[in-house]
Amino acid sequence: MNMIQMLNQQKFNDSELIISWIKKDPYRMELLRAARELDLSQWCLAAGFVRNLVWDKLHGYTQPTALSDIDLIYFDPYNLCEEHEKALEARLNTLVSAPWSVKNQARMHLRNGDQPYSSTLDAMAYWVEVETAIGARICNLHQVEVVSPFDVIIDGPRATINPKRPKLNDFLSRIENKNWTKIWPDLTITR
Repeated sequence: MNMIQMLNQQKFNDSELIISWIKKDPYRMELLRAARELDLSQWCLAAGFVRNLVWDKLHGYTQPTALSDIDLIYFDPYNLCEEHEKALEARLNTLVSAPWSVKNQARMHLRNGDQPYSSTLDAMAYWVEVETAIGARICNLHQVEVVSPFDVIIDGPRATINPKRPKLNDFLSRIENKNWTKIWPDLTITR
């Protein structure tokens, strides 16, 4: 029985399932603990950190695919300095050497041509794919928490265009440039 059949037979809370997968991944837990050390407002590790893990599990991969970067996002409207993000990346690398990419979502609206975002979740609500807009963090009592502006639903390996960012060319370019259909051949593209 494959992972998709198991998901269809069992009634899991999908966020809880993702949390259980993260907790069983020592590297992801190490990254979460390092990110928590910075004590940033509304932080989470997002994008491929969660998305790739879910797609790997749904494909039955026993080894996780490599993460090209570790996206740590947070929200601080009082310090929009990009140099601060670089300093945070350097500090993180003293904790865990990894391809960190730290981005303050309070300034990302400028790059995206949107109105200012009100929070990390508000910024994630404008990301190109729904499945990319899922993050994880360690909250009170060292509990892993999944955060997303969308309902977290695992319905097979899927890439879904975000209706708030309906530029089909951007969506398809990301799929092609990141080789998603080669890495995860069962991936369903939902426009």
